[in-house]
Amino acid sequence: MSPRALDRLIALSGLLGGAVLIAFKVYDGADRLPLWSVVLPLLVMAGLELVRRTRPVLAVTVGGLAFAGSLFSGSLLATMIMYTDLLYAAVLYGTRRMSRVMHLTGGSTVLVLSSLAWFAGGIPAGLLIVVVSSLVFLAPVWTGDLVRRHRQEAESERLRAEQTALLSEMDRREAVVAERSRMARELHDVVANHLSAIAIHATGAQSVARRRRMAEDDPLVEVLAVIRENSVQGLAEMRRMIGLLRDSGGGEADESYAAPDLAAVDALLAKARAAGQDVGLDFELSERGDHGDVPVPVGLAAYRIVQESLTNALKHAGPGLVSLRLEFGSEELRIAVDSPYRGEPGRELPGARAGLVGMAERAGLLGGSFEAGPRDGCWRVRAVLPRGRENEGRA
Repeated sequence: MSPRALDRLIALSGLLGGAVLIAFKVYDGADRLPLWSVVLPLLVMAGLELVRRTRPVLAVTVGGLAFAGSLFSGSLLATMIMYTDLLYAAVLYGTRRMSRVMHLTGGSTVLVLSSLAWFAGGIPAGLLIVVVSSLVFLAPVWTGDLVRRHRQEAESERLRAEQTALLSEMDRREAVVAERSRMARELHDVVANHLSAIAIHATGAQSVARRRRMAEDDPLVEVLAVIRENSVQGLAEMRRMIGLLRDSGGGEADESYAAPDLAAVDALLAKARAAGQDVGLDFELSERGDHGDVPVPVGLAAYRIVQESLTNALKHAGPGLVSLRLEFGSEELRIAVDSPYRGEPGRELPGARAGLVGMAERAGLLGGSFEAGPRDGCWRVRAVLPRGRENEGRA
């Protein structure tokens, strides 16, 4: 319920309660006082309830005059209750100065009324007036002050919690930036330098081959060209990745780095064919279904799975045909790679089986499935990647 609606409800309740009391003549001087003298303070008090939050000074001032008039023209319980609510609202929604004034005036009123009652009727009358006047003038003020303090403490705690969360987020971002910078340095100092050395040595070997006037279609010359091309391209992509990692995270990412997708599969196959000629490998691609709009995370994961599968075929497969099939369904993308399986034991390279783990992790992060292993003389790779909208926001 909105504050304005609550104020209207309080005013309406006061009017209805007062009407019931007036109907049954439950007020002082019911037999000798005119009806308007009781109804008028009730209507004024109900009208002031509508501005109890926005105009607390006006509500308390006019309400005090109406309450004093009601005491002499027929004390009505509904009028008194609404006046105490105005005192409560003045302390709760008013300024600090208003709260101090209400405490001072409430205490002074209790003191004056109890003193007059004591002089006129003795100690019992004085004590009775102290209790009644405290309930009317001080209890609402104390209650409003207590509620206000609790609200201020709650707001302070909320602000403190927001500040703590903000500081924690800043620390987390600083840690992420520091880790990304460290990774960029490691990639630059280790991997990029090795790729640079490979490209330089391949270029030098090509120069030696040209000086010896070796034919362009010589297998050695072709292998050197493939090595140099892949090392240069890998170095360029590594440098773009380093630039991306060194991005401060302020929203301006390195636009020179574009995440690869399935549109680059043809280029992958061309490189694989060139590299696989000397070992008797050939590659073919078949596609089924409508490509449609493949979410970027799905396209990137599919590209990396295909890239790793072709790389593994070049490393480990025997002579024969490597078949790549892409099936674009409405709900999922299926990837199938079949390559000749040699099966003989050999020495594992550093990082062996890390590629299989990486492919499985990429599929798992998207909610898909992955499996790879030998079957019927072939090494089979199968991956299923959901194409749902929920993957569009995943990294």
